[in-house]
Amino acid sequence: MTIRPRRSLLYMPGSNPRALAKARTLPADGLILDLEDAVAPDAKQVAREYIAAALEEGGYGDRELLLRINGLSTEWGQEDVRAVSELPSQPHAVLIPKIESPGDVTEAIAAFDNAGCPDSLGIWIMAETPRCILNIGEIACAHPRLTGIVMGTSDLSKDTRVRHTPDRLGFITALNLSVYAARANGLAIIDGVQLDLEDDALLAASCRQGRDLGFDGKSLIHPKQITAANMAFAPEQEELEAAQEIIDAFDAASAAGKGVVVVNGRLIENLHVEEAKRQLALAKAIAAMVI
Repeated sequence: MTIRPRRSLLYMPGSNPRALAKARTLPADGLILDLEDAVAPDAKQVAREYIAAALEEGGYGDRELLLRINGLSTEWGQEDVRAVSELPSQPHAVLIPKIESPGDVTEAIAAFDNAGCPDSLGIWIMAETPRCILNIGEIACAHPRLTGIVMGTSDLSKDTRVRHTPDRLGFITALNLSVYAARANGLAIIDGVQLDLEDDALLAASCRQGRDLGFDGKSLIHPKQITAANMAFAPEQEELEAAQEIIDAFDAASAAGKGVVVVNGRLIENLHVEEAKRQLALAKAIAAMVI
């Protein structure tokens, strides 16, 4: 089982070369090199140049590198596509904002194809508008090259007037639907950001909630948030020991011709074994990362 850890994806403003350099030293599983919200309109071109230089220099280890472009309907979107096509060193994927329909996905991928971008370039989308959430099931299966989804809860809040409460009650439906759509189509899915940088307890709770809702990890806006996300989305030692016990017990039962087994009072079937193996594979992948 091959798994890429995505516990923490940190937004990095493309217009800040010092931040792009510092990212090489941060323990995030992935980076979102941003040309959109974190970059002022008059800094878009220089941000493209800084990102191109950073990718060419390399040094990011095993971190997954996503490049978030501007929406294709904006005045900067098509130039972003051209800039991506000319990158001497490609990111792992591009992250496309303001997707609202399956047609938006196919049109975006066609734009990258027409620009000459390699087929190996992954495609991620932001789920950040009410229309996107209402269409997320169809969007998630719109194209076989679609790789992952990042929740944009700040934009959702603006468009829906849902408030950022500690329990995130107003976002639960959107979060659930997006997770289900991602899992139904084999996509990675990353939770939205936590905006409060001073409340460590709230950040930890938000990360745990995202984990419990089924997300692979959390998008972050500051390096100080990385540790909390990495801890929440990694299996704990007790979980790993329990996973190994489940696998060993089930293997023994299978060898004896049994389809189920009871471990610590809990009925174990093959579906539990699959999850146990996923947890062990995730832990192994985390330990093997060079960052």
